[in-house]
Amino acid sequence: MTSIAEASGRVVALARGMRDLVRAEAAESERNRTLTDPIVDEMWATGLMSAFSPVAAGGVEPPLADTIEMWIEMAWQDGSFGWIGIANLPSRFAAATYLPDDGFAEVFSAHDNHVTMGGQFFPNGQGTAVDGGYRLSGSWSFGSGIGHSQYIAAGFFPMDNGEMRWISEGIPDMRVAVVPRDDIQFNDGWYVQGLKGTGSYDYSAQDVFVPHSRTFPLFTREPYRGSSPATRMGLMPVTAAGHASWALGVAKSMLDDVADLAATKYRMSDMAPLASRPTFQKGLAHHVAAWRAARLLVLDAFTTAEAAVAAGDDLTPMLRADLRAAAVYATDTARSCAEWAHLVAGTSSIREGSRLERAFRDMYTGTQHAFISEKVAIDCAQVWLGIIEDQFGL
Repeated sequence: MTSIAEASGRVVALARGMRDLVRAEAAESERNRTLTDPIVDEMWATGLMSAFSPVAAGGVEPPLADTIEMWIEMAWQDGSFGWIGIANLPSRFAAATYLPDDGFAEVFSAHDNHVTMGGQFFPNGQGTAVDGGYRLSGSWSFGSGIGHSQYIAAGFFPMDNGEMRWISEGIPDMRVAVVPRDDIQFNDGWYVQGLKGTGSYDYSAQDVFVPHSRTFPLFTREPYRGSSPATRMGLMPVTAAGHASWALGVAKSMLDDVADLAATKYRMSDMAPLASRPTFQKGLAHHVAAWRAARLLVLDAFTTAEAAVAAGDDLTPMLRADLRAAAVYATDTARSCAEWAHLVAGTSSIREGSRLERAFRDMYTGTQHAFISEKVAIDCAQVWLGIIEDQFGL
């Protein structure tokens, strides 16, 4: 019903090939509070886990349009599986792209590139500068995808003699440490409303030594390896593409499922199926159209920025504002579609374990993320209006 043109990209096909397994394992992933081993193993066996990474790390460096369609497909299959797609794959991409050569050799080459990575990049830790690196301490929440990760990403503020390091007026230095799993303490089992299968545990580190070579600047757009434009766009645009794609994928699953349900769904006291009701037909037309428009906005914003970077242009504040605004808009639209589908499905959408029920919980968990919040939309508007020249976090 809401089918889109078949994408020709290899990574989309890899994701689509996971459908049967993900459907079969979705309930067990929720019970485990992290993806099951069969799903993770198949992601590695097919090349899906490494696909977004630079070629040097075993990836294929797909164009952003294919990557977005891949993430939409993954989230359509299951919200938790889709969230792993926008957590493990970008985490791995960032480390493989921006770690110095010694760090890349230690983390990737030494393990034949078979490295899963997740975590929290926001600088909730402090790294005391010492000879050769940092002594890292801190606590991080929502470490997406770390339930099955060999290395954990942890954002931190470098500290020199107890003082925060500044890279320009009003902007502190912020870096990401890549830490072996054995050096991390896991603090809870991720008991939440939705996205239960993502292994997004809280975690901490206490006075862990991390060499310079296993850290990189949070906002860098200067790759050590990789030739795709995404490597020169930085982690924030990649993360924005992921959030937009994830929300679109979960919403599409609900629109598709409620359309399938409508042919046989009878509401109490109705003599005809839901599909025959004009109010349902109008609502379906409106929300499918809104979903398609949001998807096209996301593709347009990200491919425009990608083309500019590929041509050697800077990723300007205006382009970055366009990307983040598109992600917020797609998320808001997806949430509206999910709410409508939940309501029209009636009691079919509240039965525990159904795709509709799980997708609804996932949607209202994933869209709480600060990365696609009202504050981001305001920052974008202020750039467009010329009130501020830039917002470094965009």
